[in-house]
Amino acid sequence: MIANQKEVQVYRSFAQHNFRQIPQIIHLTDEEIMDIDVVSHVLPFKTNNYVVDELINWDNVPDDPIFTLTFPRKEMLIPEHYNKMRSAMERGATKNEIKILANEIRHQLNPHPAGQLEHNVPMIEGQRLSGMQHKYRQTVLFFPSQGQTCHAYCSFCFRWPQFVGMDEWKFAMRESELMVKYLKAHTEVTDLLFTGGDPMIMKNKIFSGYINALLDADIPNLQTIRIGTKALGYWPYKFLTDDDAEDTLRTFEKIVKSGKNLAIMAHFNHPVELSTPAVQEAIKKVIATGAQIRTQSPIMRNINADPKIWAEMWRKQVNLNCIPYYMFLARDTGAQHYFAIPLVEAWEIFRDAYQQVSGVCRTVRGPSMSATPGKIQILGVSEVAGKKVITMRMLQGRNPDWIAKPFFAEYDKDAIWLDDLKPAFGEKKFFFEDELAQMFHEELGFESRIHNLE
Repeated sequence: MIANQKEVQVYRSFAQHNFRQIPQIIHLTDEEIMDIDVVSHVLPFKTNNYVVDELINWDNVPDDPIFTLTFPRKEMLIPEHYNKMRSAMERGATKNEIKILANEIRHQLNPHPAGQLEHNVPMIEGQRLSGMQHKYRQTVLFFPSQGQTCHAYCSFCFRWPQFVGMDEWKFAMRESELMVKYLKAHTEVTDLLFTGGDPMIMKNKIFSGYINALLDADIPNLQTIRIGTKALGYWPYKFLTDDDAEDTLRTFEKIVKSGKNLAIMAHFNHPVELSTPAVQEAIKKVIATGAQIRTQSPIMRNINADPKIWAEMWRKQVNLNCIPYYMFLARDTGAQHYFAIPLVEAWEIFRDAYQQVSGVCRTVRGPSMSATPGKIQILGVSEVAGKKVITMRMLQGRNPDWIAKPFFAEYDKDAIWLDDLKPAFGEKKFFFEDELAQMFHEELGFESRIHNLE
């Protein structure tokens, strides 16, 4: 069956301008179609024929998790924003008026959480490297300029500003030379993560150019090349029957043969994405190159907030020789209000799922917030001197010395993010706050965004 896919599986994307051409749209009401149109004027929307034909259960729409993962829904905007956009459309606002209104709404959605625009962009020789981020000591993120889209967009994506045409919010850099120069100058860096968008949207001719520049430079401190991608879940034919599929796999082999570790950071949000013959064959082909596949996903209301779903997903991943890596929490941006799980509930789901699987699945870490100070793991709810507290630690930190130090917050069953929490035991600040404020001393009002101390 897979051998014949080349004839029938030609990539076709659907977005705001043509989603009504999807045959299965007849399953939706006129009001649901209108909701897609309204919300997609604010948040990015793109899906494709593989997702539509092989992953979505149209008999369960609109509640199907993959539908919710890729199609805008009314609830993804707060009522005020939805009503403003719908009213503008119904009164016949011009294209430019719609754009201005959309941008006004977007500016209220925290487009760059965790200081990634202000604090993570590195410099070299006085030049700001706008296509890179360097938040954690050992790892640099690289945003190739031709990898700033995806085969389909996730409705929860915290990098949604990349896709809505607001250039000042984009991370992208074309120059391999500057990337190499930075890595050579920063010998503490061991890992380079290609991210986006999705770097696997690039043709191999372009992608291999970046890889060849890295390998030819022979950077001794660079040990691991990571590729953050949703291609296995959204378009496995990238590795099977696309016209450059074999070339892409050969590039993977070249990385491994050079002595570098190649880690595919694969995003799978639901077990359905692991169920098709195409994805299972694609995983086999990628692993055959010598690459590792590590899997990660946020936990999200309306998609996967169920311990049985997570346990099934981890088991399937391990059975396909993938390594469960992270359970994240929905970031404080975009449609967080629709997807977010309270921290305590997320921990309970993680713990329940963790108990259902064997040790080979327990490589996964979480639930974890990618917050301004670092990646903060919720370790659980404890009781100290008769008082409930939330126990946490950093898995990554802007200061490596912060990593793995337990710290505590007052118990709050409704908190969904770090800045909803207050330090326990009468402390006024978490242990890292003064140093973090010192790092960002030039930015006024920083502490009030960690949590309200008043």
